[in-house]
Amino acid sequence: MTEVATSDQLLVVIDPVARRTDGESVRIAKDVLSAGATTKVCLPDSPEEFARVLSRRGSRRPVVIGDDRALLRTVALLHRQRELAGCALSVVPVGAAGVLSLARSLGVPTGAVAAARAVLEGAERRLDLLVDDSDGVVVGAVRIPAIRGPAGAGEVVVGAEADASAHAHPWLRTCQSLVRTLAARPTRGARVTPVPGPGPSRLRVEVDGVTLVDLDQPVEAVTLTPGVSGGARVEVRPVSVGAEASPLGAVGRRVTVSGADFRYRADAGVVSGPVRRRVWVVREGAWGLTLPG
Repeated sequence: MTEVATSDQLLVVIDPVARRTDGESVRIAKDVLSAGATTKVCLPDSPEEFARVLSRRGSRRPVVIGDDRALLRTVALLHRQRELAGCALSVVPVGAAGVLSLARSLGVPTGAVAAARAVLEGAERRLDLLVDDSDGVVVGAVRIPAIRGPAGAGEVVVGAEADASAHAHPWLRTCQSLVRTLAARPTRGARVTPVPGPGPSRLRVEVDGVTLVDLDQPVEAVTLTPGVSGGARVEVRPVSVGAEASPLGAVGRRVTVSGADFRYRADAGVVSGPVRRRVWVVREGAWGLTLPG
């Protein structure tokens, strides 16, 4: 790990969802950071303003107060600005428990005081990143095929759909909730047909040019996870016929998935696709996160 100077000037960006969810934790984190460093506090009200504030940070070290969605949004923005490699990012997780799992898995303390102190006294750890051939980034994992329907417990929804929902006016969110409830309620006397889950996929999965599974072997799921000694861990679960089939695994720097149209979910966010081919490449030490020393 690389030591982070406590005298850094900080740009503290407070996600609006965090302000609404747990204003007390936001206030505590802001007070701890302001007492230990020179801070500029920003309160963006939209994803566009969030991006604008981040791009105008100058030499200040960015500190995001928010949930996993805010962290992922920040990583993606800095990547698109080609400033991720030279930026030591810090995060103070604030939000509902179900959308703080990524920060926790990366080693960030989940308490407001402990996380803020880690920003001031911690060290920068360089982390790997998966970048696909459409310039999308993955911090946590890619899952194929994507889970149908809305995100479940512990999943994070990011992107335009999530931003629109998160920043909508309260009356609009109430109307949206009512519409979803009425749409999901079956008409009296109507037969309800269960919606099947995702079926087996026929995909070719190649790791560093070596075929791990081919189109003649249907699979239930494929998972890619960065951060294994500069490589990505790939796990393929073949369809079970009779006895349960053992998963296939490999570690490599370049993963290519191709075949029939498939969808995927990166970082448990919005579903992407359908696509017939996607390539993910590991960028070793592509971004830095401040963690307890």
